[in-house]
Amino acid sequence: MAKINFGGVEENVVTREEFPLDKAREVLKDETVAVIGYGVQGPGQSLNLRDNGINVIVGQRKDSKSWDKAVADGWVPGETLFEIEEACERGTILQYLLSDAGQIQLWPTIKKYLTPGKALYFSHGFGVTYKERTGIIPPADVDVILVAPKGSGTSLRRMFLEGRGLNSSFAIHQDATGRAKDRVIALGIGVGSGYLFETNFKSEVYSDLTGERGTLMGAIQGIFAAQYNVLRSKGHSPSEAFNETVEELTQSLMPLVAENGMDWMYANCSTTAQRGALDWWKKFRDATEPVFNELYESVASGNEAQKSIDSNSKSDYRVKLEEELKELRESEMWQAGKAVRGLRPEN
Repeated sequence: MAKINFGGVEENVVTREEFPLDKAREVLKDETVAVIGYGVQGPGQSLNLRDNGINVIVGQRKDSKSWDKAVADGWVPGETLFEIEEACERGTILQYLLSDAGQIQLWPTIKKYLTPGKALYFSHGFGVTYKERTGIIPPADVDVILVAPKGSGTSLRRMFLEGRGLNSSFAIHQDATGRAKDRVIALGIGVGSGYLFETNFKSEVYSDLTGERGTLMGAIQGIFAAQYNVLRSKGHSPSEAFNETVEELTQSLMPLVAENGMDWMYANCSTTAQRGALDWWKKFRDATEPVFNELYESVASGNEAQKSIDSNSKSDYRVKLEEELKELRESEMWQAGKAVRGLRPEN
């Protein structure tokens, strides 16, 4: 494990050069990785593990869309695809990749198969961190580990197929066997991580919930909507408002930031854009920082977790979710976006 300096702070990271795939295969050669759940993270992680030569099986309910998707992805019923209980019995490492609500519901079943020496793997610290609310308390004689890719399972798979890696955090909550560190790093390399950085379950879930509600999804949609609405109210067309709000950011500027950093992007824009950005970014920081502080405190207090548990456990959750997504989808901004995407040359 190497120490890398991030802005003056040293952190523990693991790279592919330090822990190559051959070493991961050696660590996991006698293991059976059972991926429980085939929704958001399950497909990407399991397919990457399979393609990397790791012994992996999938556990999923029969007669479900996810079962059918797994079959379509090449998992063979009775060979590499099983009902959840059988997969749990066969697996020495159980990758618990159901939704947070699904993990709560299935926990009494999963716990029965956590015999001494096995490992319980998460990609989110939610269930363990908020154990008083979820009831997820692993037995003391199993390893409890985490690898959290910093993106969706779709992105993890896409980048893997492109020969790239999506960065992931890793954590060890419980080392019952003395092998938890090797297991978690090998799995992190196996699922296709670019590099791995060390965290703990609590930090992972606090940062993750803040990020999702903040710049990754909630805040960015709010900022998009605010700027789009202002431009439209001032007489700009939907196409102009969308292009200046979303299209230029996602298609032109953010790739430059990803490649070289914000300072490089500023330096390679017009002097007018530079001056405006430098004058205004701190105003936006000062305006939004109190909101982010409020958000973080809501995460740390458990309020955000409880809201998720309460809403996701309701029988009409999917119906209400679709209504909320429909509101986004049918808004003028994202209808304009649909039209703009259709005009891109590659389409």
